[in-house]
Amino acid sequence: MLLTDRQAAAFRRRLVDDLRERGIADERVLAAIGRVPRHRFMPDTGLHRQAYDDVALPIGEGQTISQPYTVARMTELLDIREGERVLEVGTGSGYQAAVLAELGARVFSIERHAALLQKTRPILKALGYDPVVRTQVGDGTYGWPGYAPFDAIIVTAGGPEVPAELRDQLRDPVDGQPDARLLIPVGPPKRQVLHRITKTGPDAFADERFDGVVFVPLVRGA
Repeated sequence: MLLTDRQAAAFRRRLVDDLRERGIADERVLAAIGRVPRHRFMPDTGLHRQAYDDVALPIGEGQTISQPYTVARMTELLDIREGERVLEVGTGSGYQAAVLAELGARVFSIERHAALLQKTRPILKALGYDPVVRTQVGDGTYGWPGYAPFDAIIVTAGGPEVPAELRDQLRDPVDGQPDARLLIPVGPPKRQVLHRITKTGPDAFADERFDGVVFVPLVRGA
């Protein structure tokens, strides 16, 4: 069933309250979540009533839109600053990219499923996120060298290791700016851990581990 704008806004307010109660403390992230109409990123209008429940939902091509808590938590850990250049590996529905854009990021997003991106691009454009969010079909494990280096990289799929190409596309430290960081789920299927890898020098990285998560597989190659 389709939602009216008034209904969707009420559901978003409830969602933000729930996320705050669950421990999301960054009010900028909560405000961004509160502005993005998650139901608009779901091609199946029959799921619109579930859009603001804290669950992952199917979007086609064997992919899902991540649950809101996961989006909020990963966004909070990435600690985006306005004007930063962010690479997203796995555009999916476009919802995570929209949240990053609401925080003032310039988003470069790669999706391996061309059919999925064909659905997502018109949604991003209709909601005003184009050209702040730039998208491309491709293998995101190799990053996007033409627009590197990046202030931050977020990977929305889980793999057994961190692709070296992604670490290499983080910018070097700059005085007066936060260090560049990469957030990625690492581990076997159905049992991954969020790693935040911060570039502390030209060839130096710090690796922090956070929550256990479950993501669709990060696929490399054809």
